[in-house]
Order: sequence, then structure tokens, then C-alpha cells
Amino acid sequence: MSQQAGPSELVDAFLRCIEELKGYSPHTVRAYASDLRAYLEWAKRAGFDPIALTHRQLRLYLAELDRAKYARRTIARRLAAVRSLFAFLLEEGIVDSDPSSILSAPKLQSRLPKTVPDDTLAALLAAPNVGTSLGLRDRVVIEVLYATGIRVSELVGLDVGDVDLTQGQLRVMGKGSKERIVPIHRAATGAIRDYLHSGRPELHRVATDALLLSPRGNRLSADSVRRLLKRYLEAVGGALSISPHTLRHTFATHLVEAGADLRTVQELLGHVALSTTQIYTHVGRRRLKNVHEDAHPRA
Repeated sequence: MSQQAGPSELVDAFLRCIEELKGYSPHTVRAYASDLRAYLEWAKRAGFDPIALTHRQLRLYLAELDRAKYARRTIARRLAAVRSLFAFLLEEGIVDSDPSSILSAPKLQSRLPKTVPDDTLAALLAAPNVGTSLGLRDRVVIEVLYATGIRVSELVGLDVGDVDLTQGQLRVMGKGSKERIVPIHRAATGAIRDYLHSGRPELHRVATDALLLSPRGNRLSADSVRRLLKRYLEAVGGALSISPHTLRHTFATHLVEAGADLRTVQELLGHVALSTTQIYTHVGRRRLKNVHEDAHPRA
């Protein structure tokens, strides 16, 4: 890469790297792009070179975000984006130091993951009209998200060849193009079998190996999954906002509450670090505390 490239070109090169070489999802790439564009705009206003500034100058960026009343989590995310950019520039030999390396991100309050209430979950699973091809597909979407805890990007990336109904498992391509095998239970297996037999053939209008298809026969998109979940949630009268990631949290929480060990949950979720999975231990402790308060005579 040319060391004469401007800041915008260097950011574009970084975004191509995380998308094409590291396999980041389109959603993640868009988030990095938004955060880094904001960083470049600040540097231009402040009169700094965004690629060759000091840690004191970079601290001014964080101070401006704080004065503008941005949430701590947003400030931490924007600093993380800048750190990732400089890590890339160091690796490429564009810079020889990282001004963000000695800055501390704002301390965040730990947030317990939101889960789907049991009655809402049962209603969602029963909501699709399995008398139609789209209803059969939608049942697969909801069943598989809850049965496996896979990310929405992993769900829509599934091909028919990734499904092994005999063994009851899916081959999932996760972040960084890391493949893992995820088991599925009988309800999800049955939903996929019904869809492959009676739903997908009606939707299969163009040549594609994609498992989940749109009405036009193309691969179902992540945004379409989010919209259909919202539609079914409205249909069953759910009061909460539920996303595919909420079903992922619900899957992991239910496993931990039932006694699954964290290493197993880590493997199923495709987490690189066990520390990412440890949030669910707090969920399990909260559940124990609630049971204790409800059941103990002196609670």
C-alpha cells in the first residue's frame, strides 16, 4: 500500500481488509465505516492529521464526544474503531506508533443480555402459518435462531449443503471465516425437513444453494430476518423489541440456567474468548437469586 495515500483512502483500505480478508459482517463493516468517518471529520475540523496525531490530540476527540453527551458505550466503540485502524496501519508499515494505545476507554456499566420471555417465545415459535411456503421458511428462521444461538449473518449464510438432518447438525461459517458444527434439536430438524420438502421448492426460482430464500428466490437477507421477527412480534402482541441477537442471548441464557458449562456455550456461540461468554454466568446468578427470593420463607 502506498504511504502517500490520504486518510480517506487508508480508511477504505482498512474497511476492505476487515470485509474481504477477515470476513467481518456487512453490518460490522458499516459500523466501523460510520465511526471512522466521524473521526476523520473531527480531525479535519480540529486541524489535525488523523494518521499522525499524538495521544494528547486524540484525547481531545474523546473529550469532544463526552461534551456532546455521547453515551459511554458509543465513545468506547469509537475509540475501538480508531484502535483497530491504527493496528492495521502499524501492520502495513504506514505508521510507526499508535496514539490510541495508551488511552483508556470509558468504564462501562455491565449490561445483562435481554432475553425473550417464555410466553412470548412460545407464541413466536407457533406464529408462522405452516400452510404456506413462506410460513414454513419463517418457522425455520425462528426455530433455528433459538435452537442454535447462531448469528443472523450465519443463519442467512447457510446453504442447503450445510444442513445434515441425519446427524441433526449445521455447518456454520462464523466471524473470521471460522467454521463450526452446531447441533440442532428435533423440532428444528423437523421444521427444516418440512421446509425443504414443501416450502423451498416453491421459492427456488433462481439458481442458488442458499437454504433460506426470499419470495423472488434469492438468498434471504439479514434485514429481512429482522423485519419478519418484528412482524411476528407485533402479531403475537409482544411488548419488547426482539432481534435475532435477543434469541441468541435467550439460547445461551437457557443453556446456562439448565447447567451447561461455559466452555460448551462458548463453542456453540462461536466466541473466540471465554470472557465474552461469562456474561451469562451473571444471568444464571440472577435467576438463582430470584428463585431464592420467591421460595425461601425468610426471603
